[in-house]
Amino acid sequence: MIVQAAAARQAGVAGRSRRPDYARAMVEAWKRALILAPHTDDGELGCGGTTARLVEAGCDVRYVAFSIATRSLPPGFEPDILAREVREATAELGIPEANLTVHDFDVRTFPGRRQDILELLVSLWEEWEPDVVFQPSHHDVHQDHQTIAQEGLRAFKRTTILGYEIPWNNFDFAYGAYLALERRHLERKVAALSRYASQKHRRYADPEYLWNLARVHGVNVNREYAECFQVYRIVA
Repeated sequence: MIVQAAAARQAGVAGRSRRPDYARAMVEAWKRALILAPHTDDGELGCGGTTARLVEAGCDVRYVAFSIATRSLPPGFEPDILAREVREATAELGIPEANLTVHDFDVRTFPGRRQDILELLVSLWEEWEPDVVFQPSHHDVHQDHQTIAQEGLRAFKRTTILGYEIPWNNFDFAYGAYLALERRHLERKVAALSRYASQKHRRYADPEYLWNLARVHGVNVNREYAECFQVYRIVA
């Protein structure tokens, strides 16, 4: 039975290698990728492995965080700690500091700043025209995440938009796209999130959780590791 299972796995890999990999070609065609993180660390949690994969492939990746969530910090941390931690975290993923933008919208107030946020996003589109945008899912129940997701669709409707998964916030999620990852991509994601000393008290910061989630998504599509996304628009 073990031999048969191994043979089946090898046959599956061989079959994949014989088929044209249109999805891989599409991903490799992305030259400019934009990550929208309502709060620092959302982007790393939702698509940190994919970010590492894209950077490795030569994609120009920009990361925009909208809040350093000062009011949500545990006692004992400096108010600007998350601004420093996100610089270190995105550097672990290979994003140059020049490609990092950190805004200071107050946490849990984004719905009231909707127009300001939309104008920032529209400016990004006009300035840079990314090939793909990674943003929160519309099923994310956090009010700040919902605002970025809704306004992201409005600002970037002319390009590919993928919604990343934040499992503890998603009451529903359509698993429409899986991006396969290698172990080295997950290692960079875990290293990035380890830079957030101010967030280590959160259960989802546990490296084992990050590895296990990537394994589950990988198994679902017969890969070693993967991150999954809700598909809002594909422009190719």
